[in-house]
Amino acid sequence: MKARVKWAENAAFIAESGSGHAIVVDGPEHIGGRNLGPRPMELMLMSVGACSSVDVVFILKKARQPVSDCYVEVEGTRAETEPKVFTAIHLHFVVTGTGLNEAQVKRAVALSAEKYCSASIMLGNGGVTMTHSHEVRVPG
Repeated sequence: MKARVKWAENAAFIAESGSGHAIVVDGPEHIGGRNLGPRPMELMLMSVGACSSVDVVFILKKARQPVSDCYVEVEGTRAETEPKVFTAIHLHFVVTGTGLNEAQVKRAVALSAEKYCSASIMLGNGGVTMTHSHEVRVPG
């Protein structure tokens, strides 16, 4: 797996994945950024949320659960001093569907957290306190 990150201007960079997809990454205004894209550490939160969400939806679909929507709210706490690494990250899944089994949703979140989500497990192994929660909603 590879990626390429090229400086565009000021604090903006174009990050391109090995599969050919690109995103603009930009720094804060105080270092010359112009708010053209997410900050690098925001991408970290987005990555762990996306990685885990893919798992949760896939596991629920495989279990034939009637998922109609799923999103995850990801909140990270960073160290006060440099390097301002994440010390804790919490993922809260909101899964919607008519007739969803609460135990199946709980199981899907746990399997992602403990077995499948490379990003979450890697960060946890690196010392970040990773926590997960979920809620089930009915459409309407």
